[in-house]
Amino acid sequence: MSNQPLFTAYRMGDLDLPNRIVMAPLTRMRAQSHDHVPTALQAGYYAQRASAGVIIAEATAISPEGFGWADTPGLWTEEQVRGWRRVTKAVHATGGRIIAQLWHTGAISHPELRDGAQPVSASNVDPGQISVTRTGRKPTVTPRPLTKQEIQVTVADFGRAARNAMEAGFDGVQILANYLYLISQFLNATTNLRQDEYGGRQENRSRFLFEVVESVLGEVDAQQVGVKISPMHEGGAFQANAETLPVTEYAIRKLSTYNLSHLLLMGNTTDFSGTPLEKLAGDGMFQHFRPLYNGTLIANVNMDRERGNRLISEGLADLIAFGRPYIANPDLVERFVENVPLAEVDWDTVYGSGPRGYSDYPTYQPSELTRS
Repeated sequence: MSNQPLFTAYRMGDLDLPNRIVMAPLTRMRAQSHDHVPTALQAGYYAQRASAGVIIAEATAISPEGFGWADTPGLWTEEQVRGWRRVTKAVHATGGRIIAQLWHTGAISHPELRDGAQPVSASNVDPGQISVTRTGRKPTVTPRPLTKQEIQVTVADFGRAARNAMEAGFDGVQILANYLYLISQFLNATTNLRQDEYGGRQENRSRFLFEVVESVLGEVDAQQVGVKISPMHEGGAFQANAETLPVTEYAIRKLSTYNLSHLLLMGNTTDFSGTPLEKLAGDGMFQHFRPLYNGTLIANVNMDRERGNRLISEGLADLIAFGRPYIANPDLVERFVENVPLAEVDWDTVYGSGPRGYSDYPTYQPSELTRS
């Protein structure tokens, strides 16, 4: 298998990876609901998947204000740090590597998750999405705009969470700057209607992102810091518009100057046909952005072994992140090496509690599977 790019070693930042297979971050709702502390169950789950070149842990809230999804973990208390330390020790004990993903949900949160308080965002625009609360999925509400002082507090919270991640034993951190969450709410011209230095032209809408990056770099070496970012076309206020691609191009070009560990770029998760992002469908996302970013690029979304090998061999990506395949296949690397069928996901248990559909998926057994 050594001639297949996925199974070759790679140096990402200051980490030596034995292969180019990345476990993508997956929200699974197994943290303690009352204090957002990771559990022993999560430690076992990640340790099962430690043969990945590197694991990117599930999105983790940087602060009580940033918390916005039921039963997900945090990184702002000593108890949470201790919980994550148990996870990182379990991964390291099996020879793996794991980095934390730093998360502020912004307007995707809900008053039910904030003791009745209104969620915050760049502006008072309801994103038209769904909040995942302790009593079920509910429509988002109109957030209130962050004040300039609150923006600076939030920027500092990212730095503190990054420091806590390293104290918890993570091998690095990744800033979550895409999808529907707070940083994207600043980048998106539809959800950012500010008239100050954080709104208007793309340089201003990107200001919050780069203040966050520099806050994190104040606590963690650049070779241990990555960013997840990509243009997306979602519903509600996150439908792609004329500003979606230009602001992402600007941000990625500037991120390329920071000598970061990596950039994780998601392919299209929805149909881009007839939108300003149409040319980015399929491999178009990686063909477009590879020339704009000079560091390690991780490609994600709709990946399989063949596509991953091809994207690396064509120079469109350095590493390949697999999300859904890792749900039911803790031994994904080994299955890829042996070229055996992948187990199917039990979708009814993806967002649940306990080990069922989480840490009870079996590993590959030659007697049970037929080589293909």
